[in-house]
Amino acid sequence: MKKAIYLILLTLSSFTLYSQAKGTRIGFIDMEYILEKVPNYAEAKNQLELKAQKWKQEIEVKKNEIDKLKSNLKTEAPLLTKELIEEREDEIKYLEEEMLDYQQGRFGPAGDLILQKTILVKPIQDQVFSIVQDIAIAKNFDFIFDKSSDKSMLFVKNNLDISDQVIRQLLRAEKREQLTAKQLKDQEAKDALEDMQDENPELAARQKALDEKKAAREKAAEEKRQAYEDRKKEAADKRKKLQEEREAKKNGTQIEGDTTDVQKTGADAISDIDKKKAEAAEKRQKAIDDRNKAIEERKKAAQEKREKILADREAAKKAREENKKEE
Repeated sequence: MKKAIYLILLTLSSFTLYSQAKGTRIGFIDMEYILEKVPNYAEAKNQLELKAQKWKQEIEVKKNEIDKLKSNLKTEAPLLTKELIEEREDEIKYLEEEMLDYQQGRFGPAGDLILQKTILVKPIQDQVFSIVQDIAIAKNFDFIFDKSSDKSMLFVKNNLDISDQVIRQLLRAEKREQLTAKQLKDQEAKDALEDMQDENPELAARQKALDEKKAAREKAAEEKRQAYEDRKKEAADKRKKLQEEREAKKNGTQIEGDTTDVQKTGADAISDIDKKKAEAAEKRQKAIDDRNKAIEERKKAAQEKREKILADREAAKKAREENKKEE
């Protein structure tokens, strides 16, 4: 074991020295991590796990049936002939072999579970390999390894892991199939920015800081808007309550409600401050209504004046035409 580890470390050290000397670019992916992040794979994996659970239940049912036959045989053996006992034992043995064959067919090395996993993973693996090749060509990588398939890989720097880049490319391919031409153009610009950030961590850090500031501004604006809406609603509720209390006081009835803000003595009463505010609001509203009414009256008078002038002109015109006819 020590010898194997020594050889691994020696190989990695030699490879690192060679890479440094030749300026070689090395990258890594984690296929297991990538697969877990792909929505289609996760959904299909869940369905496969449900199938596996169903197969396990079927095996458990068969096992319980065999155990029941064994228990019955043990109980009834003193009453049975040698031939009947052997017949029962042969039946139990046949059922056990059948159960083992079924278990092997479902969960064995060449069973349905392994086969369906392979069928499920292969299309995604093909996409990953294609994307890895594109990234390697675009970014001048000389070697890209899968660290999930090589258990002897003891340490890998995070900045050499391109798994997240591969995941983004996979998800981009799914999104692009559903985008319009304009959305596709915007998405391509966003993708280009993400790729640039991968190559320049400082740019990514600045962009992250800008995004955080933008989110903070939007949050503050939303809180301010919500506070304004709350104050507006509170004022409207207070005006409505004051109106109801005035109506109740006029009618000599009592309105049930919250008495913490306005103390009531006998009949319902309102505070002088709230009353003054309500009266001031009514006066302002009345002034606005009077001004609007005056404007409407002036408009109406102007319209009537224009109509009278047009009518007078038309009458004068007709009179001139009649005079010409008489001449």
